[in-house]
Amino acid sequence: MGFTDALKRSLGFEENTSLHNKQPNNYRRPSTHSNDFRMSNNNASDLSSHSYYDDVSISPEQSFYEIMLIRPKTIDDINYVVDQVLEESNPVILDLSFLEKESPANFKLAGEKIKQMRSNYGAEALLLSRCNDKNLIIIAPKGVSLVRK
Repeated sequence: MGFTDALKRSLGFEENTSLHNKQPNNYRRPSTHSNDFRMSNNNASDLSSHSYYDDVSISPEQSFYEIMLIRPKTIDDINYVVDQVLEESNPVILDLSFLEKESPANFKLAGEKIKQMRSNYGAEALLLSRCNDKNLIIIAPKGVSLVRK
């Protein structure tokens, strides 16, 4: 038995004789469409005729996202969060507990800005945790979806 015969046998092609007793081998690997496609003589023309081999490039809008945890203390901090979400397209985790305790007017304004981002710009907001010392909200821009489970 030569190298070619051993290779054919290991790949499962039909073989007329076995190694020792020269009896017919009835084993043949079942043929599928993909096997037939790979075994055709004109693979180059087959590859170019299929539309799924066209130039398709999938690239994200951003190469990476910076997710920041911010504890805003002033309206400027809230404006910075709005800029990060809308202009930089970065998700932001907000801890609004300081504003809630120290400045109810700024806390209300922060809530209004979050509502505007959601309604006018398609941002998503999700409450992560609300307890005595934390009030965490994640805000994601339009291209980033939050999955609720």
